[in-house]
Amino acid sequence: MNANANPPSMDLSSPDNYINRELSLLQFNLRVLEQAMDERHPLMERLNFLLIFSSNMDEFFEIRVAGLRNQMETGTGTPGPDGMLPQEVLPEISRITHEAVQRQYHILQDILLPALAAEGVHFLRREHLTEVQAEWVKKYFRDQVYPVLTPIALDPAHPFPRLVNKSLNFIVPLDGKDAFGRSTGLAIVPAPRSLPRLIRLPDEVCENGDDNFIFLSSMIHAHVSDLFPGMKATGCYQFRVTRNADLEVDEDVEDLASALKGELLSRRYGDEVRLEVADNCPQHLIEYLLEQFELGPEDAYKANGPVNLARMFTSVNRPRLHYPPFTPRVPAPVRKYESIFDAIDQGDILLHHPFESFSPVVNLLAEAARDPKVLAIKQTLYRTGTNSEILDHLETAARNGKEVIAVVELRARFDEESNIEGARRLQEAGAIVVYGVVGYKTHSKMLLVLRRDGDGMKRYAHLGTGNYHTKTTKFYTDYGMLTAEPGICQDVHKIFQELTGMGKAARLKQLKHAPFTLHPSLMEWIEFETEQARAGKPARIIAKFNSLTEERIMQALYRASQAGVEIDLIVRGICCLRPGIPGLSENIRVRSIIGRFLEHTRIYHFHHAGEDLVYCASADWMDRNLFNRVETCFPVNDPKLKKQILEEGLYFYLRDNTQAWLLNADGSYQRAAPAADEEPFLAQQALLEALSNG
Repeated sequence: MNANANPPSMDLSSPDNYINRELSLLQFNLRVLEQAMDERHPLMERLNFLLIFSSNMDEFFEIRVAGLRNQMETGTGTPGPDGMLPQEVLPEISRITHEAVQRQYHILQDILLPALAAEGVHFLRREHLTEVQAEWVKKYFRDQVYPVLTPIALDPAHPFPRLVNKSLNFIVPLDGKDAFGRSTGLAIVPAPRSLPRLIRLPDEVCENGDDNFIFLSSMIHAHVSDLFPGMKATGCYQFRVTRNADLEVDEDVEDLASALKGELLSRRYGDEVRLEVADNCPQHLIEYLLEQFELGPEDAYKANGPVNLARMFTSVNRPRLHYPPFTPRVPAPVRKYESIFDAIDQGDILLHHPFESFSPVVNLLAEAARDPKVLAIKQTLYRTGTNSEILDHLETAARNGKEVIAVVELRARFDEESNIEGARRLQEAGAIVVYGVVGYKTHSKMLLVLRRDGDGMKRYAHLGTGNYHTKTTKFYTDYGMLTAEPGICQDVHKIFQELTGMGKAARLKQLKHAPFTLHPSLMEWIEFETEQARAGKPARIIAKFNSLTEERIMQALYRASQAGVEIDLIVRGICCLRPGIPGLSENIRVRSIIGRFLEHTRIYHFHHAGEDLVYCASADWMDRNLFNRVETCFPVNDPKLKKQILEEGLYFYLRDNTQAWLLNADGSYQRAAPAADEEPFLAQQALLEALSNG
């Protein structure tokens, strides 16, 4: 420990000490892109990483870039801790992103597609089709595609159409005149979203017995002239426009659900922020499109391949090209007892997803829904998905006469529509549905069951770091805890009362919650370690979460580092703190783990004079989480479970020398590599081997 009783005088608020939030998020997306080059991943999974990068960049433009442009145009932009204004950030985003898009298509065309072809997975170009294949494609186009296409000629009676956000479209220059004698010279062909973007050719037209696919865009390109009888298409160039997709809802509306339904339509037609276009499109047509969308040359991204890569996901039945399957383990206490309530009565149960099954949580709801001893179920729902077992069991419970209280967060970004539908289902079943607190998203993950116990009542709770979404629990890493500990369950009960009723902030005994006690507690815990270090005593902080942006916490961490506290941060995405700066942050190390599973756990560990405080939470160390959301942070008190979280949730990740990326002081990331005398260690693989059933 490098204790320093009198740390050097430095301006902790200097912009030089911080990394821009948007540029840090962009760096995360670049780390995802690099997974497509990692030969440790099976080939189809490498392709999936490329597509995930594409999907991530869609959201980055829809939300982050759109927000910056809006701030710049309205003059409302205020710099973050890094001091950069939107007009300074946007050119840097454009520079980095143009380079990334070129690399993305290089990886696709020059590395992945040839490698997949060698494995018998072919993405066929129209000029390479055999005569038999071309005939099948022609018939498929005529029967399945042509009837639903609506070509739009551009003339005074047909102005440039209003195109849906991220939809696939084609701009088509034409020669000749149509039946009405018109010679417009240009048309737009939107591809309906109901059409698949990738079509598998049947085995009978393929001699190789392989998996053969053709892009919808190739099919339309080959037959585009069929859409304009008597005219000739002299070109066909795919493009799509990305729009501002952030929703703005007045918090004072009488019916939030109805207001959101109206806003969901506007998301499809928000302001334009990016044009993606085929790289062989003539420059004059690119300029024409940019003019229609009121975009500048820097907003055009040329694609050497499909412009809608995010829709290239496909299933190929070749096991060795995918990750090997595994069966999540069910913890021994759950297997031992027929009733989940009996299992929880024996002590707290820790679940580490996806290595351990989410089924105990689902089973808790299923059993509670039919147990005559259960009187009430209360649950927060942030993201659940459309076909949700969670919703099914809550519906059953309500129909069985249980008091079901669901706190549904309608404003979970890009899940608003499914959450509105889920709320409707629950209301029709007789559940009480509330939408949380005006002005604060309910992001906490809590489930409470009230059950008769002799002459009294007993509470059972589940608290987690991730959503009640049975699909994402299979590929997001998260912790959950099932408990009947009276103090914790009483705190959960109080938070539910706070969410559904009105009154002063609940006084909690064990839980910390935002926007009330979580931030002050974090500051207090960091300050305690700082004072310990200044006194020459052991001091240590290890924290794992998704993002770090909150300025006061970063300044507190800088002070702790100056005092000699050893700090390790495992931050998957955004990190605005600069580690390794002499005199400021030389005792802080930051790493990001990118692998098979999306790292999503939030764990806070403080040495705390040997007490080893260990908390799990729904909150990242961001302004929005700590001040503008309802979040929960729960202690892990059982010594055995605390040790387990420290080992598997933190130390494994600090040992990772293969899938870890180390943050440098300049904001760049460097991939970790085993030393000459080290064996490769992958935290996620080690957890699969330790916790799952293979």
